[in-house]
Amino acid sequence: MLCTQGFKATGLKLVLTGLLIAAASALSLVHAKESGGASVALANLPVQGQQTYALILRGGPFEFEKDGVVFGNRERLLPNHRRGYYREYTVKTPGSRNRGQRRIVCGGVPQTPDTCYYTADHYASFRKILP
Repeated sequence: MLCTQGFKATGLKLVLTGLLIAAASALSLVHAKESGGASVALANLPVQGQQTYALILRGGPFEFEKDGVVFGNRERLLPNHRRGYYREYTVKTPGSRNRGQRRIVCGGVPQTPDTCYYTADHYASFRKILP
């Protein structure tokens, strides 16, 4: 009986520890989303990113048909907004035969966005662009 109680207490401690770790992880994710996470100065983007950003503000013309389409934020890495708020644009990758992995995603009105984000890894991570 005493041995069984020891196992229950240890099991309860493990469960509680797991819950605390999960809660801490969730809180850090919420904090990262609220604070905007990492950022990058416009001048520190690759030249192609700076060119794409300038095209966004001018309204184009864009080389790729998918530039300007709605970005769904399915990854939930950007702050939550209604569908249609975000749009994506290709940042050319030298030597790439296709659109590559680099994008700029902007929220708000297309030519006067509220904020834009740069991803070099096809939406796995984002950095807020500081103009």
